[in-house]
Amino acid sequence: MRIVSLNLNGIRSATSKGLYDWMAAHQADILCLQELKAQAADLSEQMKTPAGYHGFFHYAEKKGYSGVGIYSRRAPDRVIEGIGHAGFDAEGRYIRADFDGPGGKLAVVSVYVPSGSSSPERQEAKFVFMDEFYPVLTALMAECRAEGREVVICGDWNIAHKEIDLKNWKGNLKNSGFLPEERAWLSKVFDEQGWVDVYRRLHPDTTGEAYTWWSNRGQAWAKNVGWRIDYQIATPGIAASAKSSEVYKAQRFSDHAPLTVDYDPLP
Repeated sequence: MRIVSLNLNGIRSATSKGLYDWMAAHQADILCLQELKAQAADLSEQMKTPAGYHGFFHYAEKKGYSGVGIYSRRAPDRVIEGIGHAGFDAEGRYIRADFDGPGGKLAVVSVYVPSGSSSPERQEAKFVFMDEFYPVLTALMAECRAEGREVVICGDWNIAHKEIDLKNWKGNLKNSGFLPEERAWLSKVFDEQGWVDVYRRLHPDTTGEAYTWWSNRGQAWAKNVGWRIDYQIATPGIAASAKSSEVYKAQRFSDHAPLTVDYDPLP
């Protein structure tokens, strides 16, 4: 079962750069998208339902902003939008698809954690989102334990967890995305709640090849001055079934790169 996470930085822009040809060749079972920067009326039929896929989206109310989506080969049994916070749900930051099979249950989530880099106000909003999202993660883990539902949360988390996860960590200690409070919050998600950083489980020591985002300023892409801020974070059972993971860099669809993980097949 191949799952991909990708921040598009605009679905229309990514489409013009060959996204759907790559999708057809890559043969993912589920693709989690972030930063659609579009509403339903802006999407072509190909964007809504690419060949061989079902498409589901949580749009932002503000035009050209945020938004998340999920493409899946198999139709979900349920789709849930939002985390239950009116302000953030209006920004289109969370969508969940449930797949119930005779051999087990799976939930796949696409999440877009706010960036705090543009202003102190947006950083405060990011902290509020983290506070609101933490109990959602707690409930998902409890659901896994009570119902046996495995969960994979894909997304742009806008946090580099450790020094190994970005090129210039010393120069970013006071910058959004690498603040001590953000990193400590992500550590709690792993260490206290029990979620697994799937890429790091498979590649515990990888540095430059792990980066998933590069600033458009300067020569960040050319010099690989990147950050690992896109994750697939999973419940322990399905995380243990992950066979391989890679960040695809041969082709660029946005300022982020697709993160792929291959798991044992969906029951």
